Amino acid sequence: MDIGDTSATRFTHPDIQARSFAALVLARVLGRVSAVPRVVAEETADRWYGAFAAWFPAEVDTRGWDDTLGWLHAVAHGADAAAAFASVLPWRGSTLLDLCARRMTAKAAPHRYVQLEDARLARAITTILFVPSLSVDEATGWLDTVAHAFADAEPGPVPPWAFNTFGTLQSLHMHLARGLAGRGMPPHAEAVATRVVAVLRGPFPWLS
Repeated sequence: MDIGDTSATRFTHPDIQARSFAALVLARVLGRVSAVPRVVAEETADRWYGAFAAWFPAEVDTRGWDDTLGWLHAVAHGADAAAAFASVLPWRGSTLLDLCARRMTAKAAPHRYVQLEDARLARAITTILFVPSLSVDEATGWLDTVAHAFADAEPGPVPPWAFNTFGTLQSLHMHLARGLAGRGMPPHAEAVATRVVAVLRGPFPWLS
């Protein structure tokens, strides 16, 4: 699809709204691809994935809203695209989870999530966890990336990336406890939730 190719090229566009909305458009295209098998070759979808994967964890302009430009939402739109890729390229499931982990822990991003980006990212992770081929190690392994991000943590003010990570993990725990409407609980939900709590005991040592 030409629109998918065009969207993939815009991940390197100089304007944030072009990069962010490329992800949203691509998510919609992938939804169509998932609904109509073989409408796009797997090689094409994987090429789109390569462009997306290079952009999503590296984007530094993670503002949800700008008073002049309006909605930007790179994290939320990217999360939607990550979830959509899981349905079209299920064999990318574990790498998509790691992309989400690298997105939330990106230390170069200076903005806190204040426009429900954490919930959109948690929904994407939960959706990816429905990939049937994921083993329990793959379903939980992305949390090694999160744990590693905190390996050199020191006392002091909570930096934006840590705030974003804690918020996303808290939202994810709720998603894993409640499930998704119409889909229920993903496989390995309990194992993932256990690992999530292990990370959250860092800032919240009073958790049981």
